[in-house]
Amino acid sequence: MITAEEFDKVEVRVGTVVSAKINKKARKSAYVVAIDFGEELGVRTSSAQITDCYTPEDLVGRQVVCCVNLPPMYIGSAKSEVRILGADAAQGVVLLQPQQPVANGDKIF
Repeated sequence: MITAEEFDKVEVRVGTVVSAKINKKARKSAYVVAIDFGEELGVRTSSAQITDCYTPEDLVGRQVVCCVNLPPMYIGSAKSEVRILGADAAQGVVLLQPQQPVANGDKIF
């Protein structure tokens, strides 16, 4: 278990996908996704294994929920700066998203 103090260190925000393309060098099927988090954080990238449920066209314009304060890592040749959150469902990863549109960069509590 983690403490409430440890959990409070996780920074989760909403952003809007501005582009998505196949991550050709990833070992498992993935997209390189660019996400706009507004003026404070700007556009950040993620490599996400979400190809079972989404096409790049499905993703552009979609708001997603992401953890934005993890250290960056490289997946294939793509720098993954944020982690997109989703449910590990039988059909594949299903993305979390707000029920109503919110401003890019809004915090999740």
